[in-house]
Amino acid sequence: MRYLKIGIISDTHITKHCENINKIIDRYFKDVDMIIHVGDFDSMDVVNNIKKKKKFVGVFGNNDSSAVKQYLKEKDIISIEGYKIGMFHGHGEKKNAMDRAYDQFKDSKVDIIIFGHSHQPIIKTKNKILMLNPGSPSRKLKERWYSYIILELEKKKIQARIVFFNNK
Repeated sequence: MRYLKIGIISDTHITKHCENINKIIDRYFKDVDMIIHVGDFDSMDVVNNIKKKKKFVGVFGNNDSSAVKQYLKEKDIISIEGYKIGMFHGHGEKKNAMDRAYDQFKDSKVDIIIFGHSHQPIIKTKNKILMLNPGSPSRKLKERWYSYIILELEKKKIQARIVFFNNK
């Protein structure tokens, strides 16, 4: 049975050396069908580099340039393999990034919510919705490792796993 393999990233925060995103894609996402990036690219060059290599969808984050904000939406819902997926960076006031992302889609009947902002990788469910935060593949902040998520979608099966790595 065919499934769709999706690489999920967030919070790349690449302002100089935008080609560094290509190294991440070439090393970790060679065999994915598409890449979802949920904000804080920081530069439109990062978006363009991803688009040159893979099918791409994404939303902007609070640190993104005006060019990125003009090109991408702040939040979006896409359908893949029959699943409704909400995407939102997770920025805002009050609560934490996961709760803010959840609040954006709680009335939208989504199956999965992908968010970022905290740089902390998470896979959990909240009120029957799969909540995914890939952490960051390039700016880990307080985390020990860099990270991303591989999401595999089939009609009746979802697999999501966090991949941790050391950027050496």
